[in-house]
Amino acid sequence: MKNKRLICWVAVLVIVLLSSCANIPENAQPVRNFEVNRYLGKWYEIARLDHKQERNLNNVTAEYGLNGDGTIRVVNSGYNYIKRKHESATGKAKFRDSQGIGALSVSFFGPFYSGYNVIALDRDYQYALVAGESLKYLWILSRTTAVPDSIRKDYLQKAKQIGYDTSQLIWVEHNKQPVGAPSI
Repeated sequence: MKNKRLICWVAVLVIVLLSSCANIPENAQPVRNFEVNRYLGKWYEIARLDHKQERNLNNVTAEYGLNGDGTIRVVNSGYNYIKRKHESATGKAKFRDSQGIGALSVSFFGPFYSGYNVIALDRDYQYALVAGESLKYLWILSRTTAVPDSIRKDYLQKAKQIGYDTSQLIWVEHNKQPVGAPSI
């Protein structure tokens, strides 16, 4: 009897793990001809769908660098305007397939990885639209604290076509922190 229960629990676990392997929304496609060295460096978060890891954060940046083992170091930072303090999280990302495809998995919590998919990118690597593993996660990134209106409209249209509810995006404020607080 105990063996049957154990087998059932293992089967359920395998099904759950396999169902979470999609790593990208159904209608999204990662960019091709992705050049990781051009993507590295500092990006400003322009907009995002709210989630608990970034709740109440402004002045959000993401910085990407290469680790010695070929993975990508990810440092996300922001200012929590409710707690009135800076927060940061360091993780790592790895390519799911070819380095020429903008489909990665990122982890901030040990062995647990989530989808990180660059689904739109301008030719100069100044603006990026990034999809998470589901329609709950979306980011617009820029090398500066603003994006041109044409890029914003294009990325919002692409996100809507995939199925994102772009009316739920949070437009990140930069330099919103109390007077005298250290800048990021």
